[in-house]
Amino acid sequence: MFFKQFYLPSLGHASYLVGSEESGEALVLDVRRDVETYFSEAREQGMRIRYACDTHQHNDYLSGICELPARGEVQLLAGARAEVGYLVRAMDDGETLEMGEVRFELMHTPGHTPEHISLLVTDRSRGDEPAILFSGGALLVGDLARPDLLGGEEETRQGAEAFCETLQHKILPLPDFVEVFPTHVAGSLCGGNIGSRLSTTIGYERRMNQVLSSLSSSEEFVRQCMDLTDLPAVPPYWPRMRKLNTEGPPPLGVLADPPPLGIDEFEKARDEGAIVVDCRPPEAFSAHIPGAINVGIGNSFATWAGSVLPPDRDLILVLDRAGDLWEVCWQLLRIGYPLPRGWLGGGMFAWRTAGKPIDVLPQWTVHELRRALDKDRDLLVLDVRQPAEWSAGHIPQARHITGAEIVKRVDELPKDRPIASICGSGYRSSVAASVLKARGHREVYNVLGGMTGWEAEGFQTAS
Repeated sequence: MFFKQFYLPSLGHASYLVGSEESGEALVLDVRRDVETYFSEAREQGMRIRYACDTHQHNDYLSGICELPARGEVQLLAGARAEVGYLVRAMDDGETLEMGEVRFELMHTPGHTPEHISLLVTDRSRGDEPAILFSGGALLVGDLARPDLLGGEEETRQGAEAFCETLQHKILPLPDFVEVFPTHVAGSLCGGNIGSRLSTTIGYERRMNQVLSSLSSSEEFVRQCMDLTDLPAVPPYWPRMRKLNTEGPPPLGVLADPPPLGIDEFEKARDEGAIVVDCRPPEAFSAHIPGAINVGIGNSFATWAGSVLPPDRDLILVLDRAGDLWEVCWQLLRIGYPLPRGWLGGGMFAWRTAGKPIDVLPQWTVHELRRALDKDRDLLVLDVRQPAEWSAGHIPQARHITGAEIVKRVDELPKDRPIASICGSGYRSSVAASVLKARGHREVYNVLGGMTGWEAEGFQTAS
């Protein structure tokens, strides 16, 4: 049996290619949108992709599952409870798929979502015992996927109760040696305490996963699952992802190359309503095009782009390097945004040497923030970290609005007070600060080093 994991740190997402060395067939699980990576690996192994499956209709990214049939004779699989708008072979709980020496058993494992499935894999060239559980969100490394994404309190309770049944009767009875490969891994917001390793075992999680410690009492387990206090805030683009994944994500087709735009073209696009997305680091964004939103390229780009950029407006990019273009494009495509209208040819050098207007976002160190707080009682500290980070310690009198909520709640913040935006290091706070600047807040500062630097200096915190 051939097996490979594909990890996207930007989404905390793992997908998988499993192939039969006997038959040359392969299956792709929890498909990301740039599917060429799977075909490239299959070609390298002399295999042909014949099947594809998603463990559930994801909230956190747009699936590439509908791209595959256009590339070959690929049969799409789904659990019998999945109501999807594209053609699939529906499989019941306990039904199997034979692929040479590889046997997949479909397990209905609700909890994270009602239609959720897991795949139990046996490599019969090694024996008749199961070897791998592809758990999706039913069991994570040190955690479980959140049950609160599909509605209010009652839906969350139903998800938690289903989770209890899934774990007690489906997953934890499996042998200790079964390896567990989840879809939601380090970097995903689908859990509050996901470990940094990309796989685990049933036995290790049974002994070490703290969420499972209350499983003997269904009532206590449900109560614990429903305690959402320290879970990450849900990014506003997630409900849109699930809807599109259920309907069937639109095929990408042939992707055009977003063109470099001259200064006049760039200004014209902006004047016609396109949003300027500055993909440079916070330090570089200290001088920027007025009205630009700063989402620096890197592992957090997709989450924060999806949190602050509307899905129905053209985007035009400011890049450090032209070579960054397709990294940004794919991160946008994976969360359901269209390709950008273009990017600023020549970058900020071209803009400033053309004599165009420049706005400034001052960058403060934690020492400058502390001195400013001592002098100016009118200064508002805006903490945009996740709830668990806030609970662990924050600056006294700071205001807490997570980055996922900043667009929706920006009008709660006064425009007649100076605001210092802070997060863990300075990345998320720069995103939030750029939103404030674009919404008309004149005196805004970004704190580089963030709460990590503040605590490292031993400055006062509250909890």
